[in-house]
Amino acid sequence: MKRLSTKAVTLIAALFAAFAVVFPVRAELRIDITRGVVEPVPIAVTDFSGSTTGERQYGNDIAAVIAADLERSGLFRPVDRRAFIQSAESLNTLPRFGDWRVINAQALVQGRVQMVEDGRLRVEFRLWDVFAEQQMVGLAYYTIPGNWRRVAHIIADSIYQRITGESGYFDTRIVYIAEAGPQNNRIKRLAIMDQDGHNHRFLTDGSALVLTPRFSPTLQEITYMSYYKNVPRVYIFNIDTGRQELLGDFPGMTFAPRFTPDGKGVVMSMAKDGNSEIYSMDLRTRAIRRLTDHSSIDTSPCYAPDGRRIVFNSDRGGTQQLYVMDSDGGNVQRISFGDGRYATPVWSPRGDLIAFTKMLRGKFYIGVMKPDGSGERLLTEAFHAEGPTWSPNGRVLMYFKEKPVSEEGGIVSKVYSIDLTGYNERVVVTPKDASDPAWSPLIP
Repeated sequence: MKRLSTKAVTLIAALFAAFAVVFPVRAELRIDITRGVVEPVPIAVTDFSGSTTGERQYGNDIAAVIAADLERSGLFRPVDRRAFIQSAESLNTLPRFGDWRVINAQALVQGRVQMVEDGRLRVEFRLWDVFAEQQMVGLAYYTIPGNWRRVAHIIADSIYQRITGESGYFDTRIVYIAEAGPQNNRIKRLAIMDQDGHNHRFLTDGSALVLTPRFSPTLQEITYMSYYKNVPRVYIFNIDTGRQELLGDFPGMTFAPRFTPDGKGVVMSMAKDGNSEIYSMDLRTRAIRRLTDHSSIDTSPCYAPDGRRIVFNSDRGGTQQLYVMDSDGGNVQRISFGDGRYATPVWSPRGDLIAFTKMLRGKFYIGVMKPDGSGERLLTEAFHAEGPTWSPNGRVLMYFKEKPVSEEGGIVSKVYSIDLTGYNERVVVTPKDASDPAWSPLIP
């Protein structure tokens, strides 16, 4: 199904003042996610009420998606609905907060779905602090019925932001490489899905091998590498139109393309005369600029979110390590000094950390460090783990892991997510094997 326009959801910025009942002031419910591991907050997400069978079905489905989003974050624990005392229908007046405290719910989500005359859905929700007995947020949205799942993600983002103080990441998409077939003849297709694995579709037919997809900041385009007649080339794919565009017929092999933070350019590695260097390209003029000039291999470039610096990996020091340079290629500085080899660096959208792949003593690790190389932390290890990508709020990583499944060399590849504490690692369900994930920005 074609992705609907981002304009298909209309927000009614209402705080439902009629429900702003004054209660004694108590400490506000809040999660400080900067402190590391936190105990998940028990949250009750009720079925959204409705007047008709169809409205109630939408309400049940929306509530289920909200609860699943919040639970996957690791910061919330949805209360078992079988424990609810107050019914969803009676919540249309006011919550009986004592009924929710007795089942240990600290937060309560209620909502209502209505089909309006023009055929759109009106979806409203309220988030309550159970112990303070206060409404924390209340909003309403209008959308076409087919877009109900996206509304659920937007509501989950609002709840996440109100309680944590950080922007959410649920209303996003993942582009990745879908894999199938034997190891010596692997079919790799470009695929896209919502961050929870739903609304999945393939973007390419598998006739050409594709690798390393990356989102544009505009969300409309993906850059990736594809082998055409056994020659790797960099392409741009427009998600809305399905149009594929070759960036250029470069004289050497091209690798690891990424967009600039403003989406107006691409940075990539090109191999000429057996040596890989980093180049930038202006997408409007197609002008190419060489950024590195060294006899060693320089590859996997990624801009800082402000566009002023680039992190990349190079073996110019004798082993594969991480380096940072200015966006014009000057002021190159090595930042990784631990044991092992480092690769696939990716700058956090917040600018505070760089994620990477580390290879040490026959194992692979996904880790993070500060841009100056300090504070290195390894979050997960595997037989083979690679390709970290950041959630748009810089609090969660996705990557892929491979593991052998037979003595004959069979491999299973899956995408995983993990938070910055190194806890809450979860597999992202895909219809086929999956690798090289890339997380989109929040959908505007």
